[in-house]
Amino acid sequence: MLVSLKFNNAYIFSQETSFSLKADMRNKRLSSNVIETSVDSVLKSACIYGSNNSGKTCLVRIIRALWSVILSQPGDVTPNLFSNNSVVSISCVFIQDEKEWEYSFSLDTKTMEFIFERFARIDYDQYRNSKEIVYFERDFINQKFYTKDASLQPSIHLMGRKNILIHVVDVATLPYLEEARNVLMNFANRIVIVDMNNIPLDNTIMMLKNHDSLQKDIVSFIKNADLDLEDFKYEEKNLPFTLPEQKPSEDVIAMQIKQSFEDTLRLTSVYKGVPLPSLLFDSTGTKKIAALASYVVSALKKGLILVVDELDSSIHFKLTRSIVSMFNNELNDKAQLIFTAHDVSLMDCKKLFRKEQIWFVHKDEDGVYLYSLADFTAKDGVRDTTDIIEKYNRGVLGAIPDPDMIETLLQVKNDK
Repeated sequence: MLVSLKFNNAYIFSQETSFSLKADMRNKRLSSNVIETSVDSVLKSACIYGSNNSGKTCLVRIIRALWSVILSQPGDVTPNLFSNNSVVSISCVFIQDEKEWEYSFSLDTKTMEFIFERFARIDYDQYRNSKEIVYFERDFINQKFYTKDASLQPSIHLMGRKNILIHVVDVATLPYLEEARNVLMNFANRIVIVDMNNIPLDNTIMMLKNHDSLQKDIVSFIKNADLDLEDFKYEEKNLPFTLPEQKPSEDVIAMQIKQSFEDTLRLTSVYKGVPLPSLLFDSTGTKKIAALASYVVSALKKGLILVVDELDSSIHFKLTRSIVSMFNNELNDKAQLIFTAHDVSLMDCKKLFRKEQIWFVHKDEDGVYLYSLADFTAKDGVRDTTDIIEKYNRGVLGAIPDPDMIETLLQVKNDK
């Protein structure tokens, strides 16, 4: 589970910025939205709001950058385009195996060298005082090097900078580095990132082919979404339908990116006893729900961290709300959902979210800012019982666009 994320000079964010999923246990409301572990209390979900092109997707990309670095694919890391600084720094705190860990790195994107890296375990005593147990640190700027594996200490400063330490050293005889590798890899492999504007169906197709409990759960999810479907399945043989002559629409093309066209045609929706190819007869929203189903079911079943960009894209607001409620439910004790959205109906602190679960990205001439609704207090007129939607629409919380389309209309009329 992700506890917190810090980053500096990454994508649109030029200054050090923090994103937290740590629950404020002074607030007892909606306690089912919190996973309480032996080391920390963590939120099950978080929603990020903001105007178009403000930086919401950049937060998703930063999580992807962290994921890619741990899995030895650092090509996805991008510095702030408006600075002369090529160094991106990312730090995260997460829970794995009932222990809390912190991992940090700084990557010079010009040379593609890691100039700083640190991994530590965070222990707590009975009074909640924390203590860091450092497993390794490589600081090439300040020439500071340390490893808990004594046999590696004399040579750690000689290890290559082109990758993180767990991928440049044989960990077989290094127990602490081997543990660090296992912890980091397990954490990264639990992160799943989805873009709802380009979500592939291949994950759902693969699971529907397996005929196991996941397949049944996926079909149940799709049917319970109230799509007027009697059944949804993968047919072993193509249905007797031919494609129309015209080019497929853009949403069809997007759905075909990561799977064969033949497999896609075998996805079947059953309406009133009649099996029909989903690709040809279902709406864009229905196809997105079918694609999303496998990710949601897998996350809840396996305890994954599901990160979704624009969860509400082409999906009815009640269904989006239901998906969030699945993660917030007390029956979920290990999965997390982090998503961006525009649907203000989800901004509900009475029944759906705790204040610290709602985040905003605001951009102005001076920079880009990421902050939580919990930063607003009763002194600001924001309480758990406040009409948050009304406050947001009035611009009190920031992170809202101020379009002036009348200017465009006047220009269009005057350009006759």
